[in-house]
Amino acid sequence: MSTTHDSLRERLTALRGPGVSPRPLDARALAALAANPGCRRRALLDAAGVDKGAVAEVLGAPARFGQSRFAFSRGHAFEARVKRDDCAELLRLLGAEGAGGTAAVVPDLSAPGPEGRAARTRLALEEAGERAAAGVWTLLDHPLLALEVAGSVAYLEPDAVAVAPDGRWTVVEIKSFPILDGGADALKVGAAARQAAVYVLALDEVTAGRARPDVLLVCPKDFSNLPTAEWVDVRKQLSVTRRQLARLTRIEEIAAALPEGATFDLRYADDGRTATRPRLELTAAVDAVPAAYAPECLSTCELAFHCRDRSRADGCVESLGRSLRADLGTLTTVEAVLSAATAHSGDPADPAVAALRRAATLRAEALRAAEPVPVAAPRQGARAETEERACR
Repeated sequence: MSTTHDSLRERLTALRGPGVSPRPLDARALAALAANPGCRRRALLDAAGVDKGAVAEVLGAPARFGQSRFAFSRGHAFEARVKRDDCAELLRLLGAEGAGGTAAVVPDLSAPGPEGRAARTRLALEEAGERAAAGVWTLLDHPLLALEVAGSVAYLEPDAVAVAPDGRWTVVEIKSFPILDGGADALKVGAAARQAAVYVLALDEVTAGRARPDVLLVCPKDFSNLPTAEWVDVRKQLSVTRRQLARLTRIEEIAAALPEGATFDLRYADDGRTATRPRLELTAAVDAVPAAYAPECLSTCELAFHCRDRSRADGCVESLGRSLRADLGTLTTVEAVLSAATAHSGDPADPAVAALRRAATLRAEALRAAEPVPVAAPRQGARAETEERACR
């Protein structure tokens, strides 16, 4: 590895904390990062392997999402079912001829450390290409693929990679959500497609572009535990992911902009004892890295609630959504928007300003129309006469 990479690794280790094991940068995190490439905060913390959930706890803004233990166990049980009997069921779903009796080579990919496992995977893929020429299937169970992202290496672990005799290299994604009547939940399929696109991108790096642009999504059929599958075309997600990851500012540039002594290590030595780093100190380190908050972050990032609070406090219109931010053009704060809408500032020729003032006028008219019509109070004599008649 080059001197630059060694220096960057040392810098990221210092930011994470000496002796702290890095959190792996997986495909789910890369897909979320590709959806928001302008967020330097997430890019740096993910590259350093910082536990963002633990950081959010100390900041007082813990994340409120995640996979339940039940769902995690169910997913593992379903994957084991799909891969049992030498992956015979998975071969059938892949379309292997005579799947019931077709054998596949499942190489041992164990090796020390992520670098060793990635190297063993590369070797296994080369050997699979040779077997394919002889008409033999190869199934790689949880291979480890390396992908460089903004100057930092991410190690990605798909559920499986199949190499067919015709030379097709297929990413297999196994999920525990069901396929009901031939269709699955569109949101879940979309999330799986974005995640699988990251795997295809990494596999392309190893196989020189021979990975298939469609992945095999394996799920339970209806309400049973029987596996079924559908092919998902990820060309669009692959193109977007490749373009967005290329836009990321290089990690060393983000790290170099941090103030001296900044760290995300949650522990520090205090009179010979290990203590939790004070919230104010950790907050200053986190806020020193620019973020790009959007409401979509709430379902993908552990620091989203902290970033949302900061965005709202600064009056940023991004906290209301990316589409609104794009519509408002040069108006970047809520204060500027309100000032432009009330004609206290802004260029009337600006389409955004003109639209805001038109909306403010329509709102004022609607409020006036909704005001109740005042009813005149009856005269005192007439009121007394009415009460007397009522008593009769």
